[in-house]
Amino acid sequence: MAEDQSKFPHTPVMLQRIVDLFEPALDGPGKVVVDATLGMGGHSEALLERFPELTLVGLDRDTDALGIAGERLARFGDRVRLVHTVYDGIVEAVEGEGFDAVDGVLFDLGVSSLQLDRAERGFAYSQDAPLDMRMDRTEGQTAADVLATYDEGELRRIFQRYGEEKLAGRYARAIVERRAERPFAMSGDLVQVLHDATPVAVQRQGHPAKRVFQALRIEVNAELAVLERAIPAALDTIAVGGRIVVESYQSLEDRLVKRALVERTTSSAPAGLPVELPEHAPTYSLVVKGAELADEAERAANPRAIPVRLRAAERIRK
Repeated sequence: MAEDQSKFPHTPVMLQRIVDLFEPALDGPGKVVVDATLGMGGHSEALLERFPELTLVGLDRDTDALGIAGERLARFGDRVRLVHTVYDGIVEAVEGEGFDAVDGVLFDLGVSSLQLDRAERGFAYSQDAPLDMRMDRTEGQTAADVLATYDEGELRRIFQRYGEEKLAGRYARAIVERRAERPFAMSGDLVQVLHDATPVAVQRQGHPAKRVFQALRIEVNAELAVLERAIPAALDTIAVGGRIVVESYQSLEDRLVKRALVERTTSSAPAGLPVELPEHAPTYSLVVKGAELADEAERAANPRAIPVRLRAAERIRK
């Protein structure tokens, strides 16, 4: 019997498409898939239902997510192995569960519905909450720590690099001036400072806090550095015939994913070599050409599907 979906109201983005992409790799006995961004377990649940002989290793740094997903997936018994780790620890997690290789890896990147919808986590600029933003609340600096300790140049750098924010310098200066009076503790304080520092004409182009909050979240969780390590590690872990599927929600993530896949799906033979030697042949082939978008119906029904970029590849040789 399927789980009561009223307990888990969020439908994962491009769910059926992901199940279909994994079918050639996961349909059969002894197959293993890693959900590297487990979240509330929606993708994992669909895969376990569709492939009844599948074993799933679910990774997440967020202990709240592991608790919810554990409850959701409990009916699958020992077919589910949950690991508290950041996804660049995929190799250690897979080996720790006794597997030499896996047949599929899924990444659904960015902030999860769980984190966005729980105001106390501090991820959403639309809700006043403590400036935390840690995906793993058991360790590390918070967004409030970053705002309190980074100098103006460092703040400008992360807003530019991770938020692609054109007003990065203006916002960094406003934050430093404001914290001299009192430290930032709540997201509402930061939103107000950003609003006051934004020209009226720019305010009409979108919420002034969106890119700054994204940049702080990425910095707090070292998301891009982790991702840059995680994708190659995942590709090394997949067996021949296995597949990787990645959903990205902003351009910085997608560029890293694209670059890693290009490296594995392109010949490494020197230019002009008359015959390609086996060691230069690609180890992966693209399953999806370029980045695939959610269809119009899904984007209309689920606004969180609007920015998604999906990429997928299959391992063709060791």
